[in-house]
Amino acid sequence: MTPVIPMGKALSDSPVIAAAARQDRAIMSRAYSDIAFTPAVRAMQTRMGSRAAYAPLDHTNDRQNVLGGSEAEFIEARDGFYQATVGETGWPYVQFRGGPLGFLKVLDEKTIAYADFRGNVQYISVGNLQNNDRVSLILMDYASKSRLKILGRVKFVPADQDPGLMARLTMPDYRARVERAAVITIEAYDWNCPQHITPRFTESEIEQGIAPLRFELARLQKELQVARAELAAHGKT
Repeated sequence: MTPVIPMGKALSDSPVIAAAARQDRAIMSRAYSDIAFTPAVRAMQTRMGSRAAYAPLDHTNDRQNVLGGSEAEFIEARDGFYQATVGETGWPYVQFRGGPLGFLKVLDEKTIAYADFRGNVQYISVGNLQNNDRVSLILMDYASKSRLKILGRVKFVPADQDPGLMARLTMPDYRARVERAAVITIEAYDWNCPQHITPRFTESEIEQGIAPLRFELARLQKELQVARAELAAHGKT
């Protein structure tokens, strides 16, 4: 039986939510839990002892289903994301969608979109979304161990149908054929915890990190050259 949580119980009373606050991360939103916490999921939470910790989410009026500034900044700083769809057979299909930095755009607080570049022409994701427009995205920043999960519904817009939209989504310096725009209406999102995320760094992040070392190395090499020249001038080696 699911534990009964008093209507007046505060979110901060939940040990899971309190732990999230200590780790300086957002708790799961009401909108996300309403979708993700199905009866079977709630039953498993009860069985494993975590239902009472998440139950206060059922009583908050703050759904957190519109993007804020931190979400928009995070989304547009990505160069790829994982996308899951489901086909008629019921099997999920997960695909990595990649592109230049910032190719996933925030159109407004409830809408994101990207230019769908031509790939291996299997069209599994596109085909799945013809009959089921639901999509799940996971956006990763491995360097900072940050993870944003998004649930939404997809609408495809042919590339020649909305020139204004395509102008917003096309990346001029990226040589790829755009077949359509994928416009996603956000139903919910969740900042997931950093636990078990292994930090990884892109080439540009590594270059940025070692730039001070390169500068210091160059400075020391110059000092060494000056010292050697002074020693040579005095007949020393």
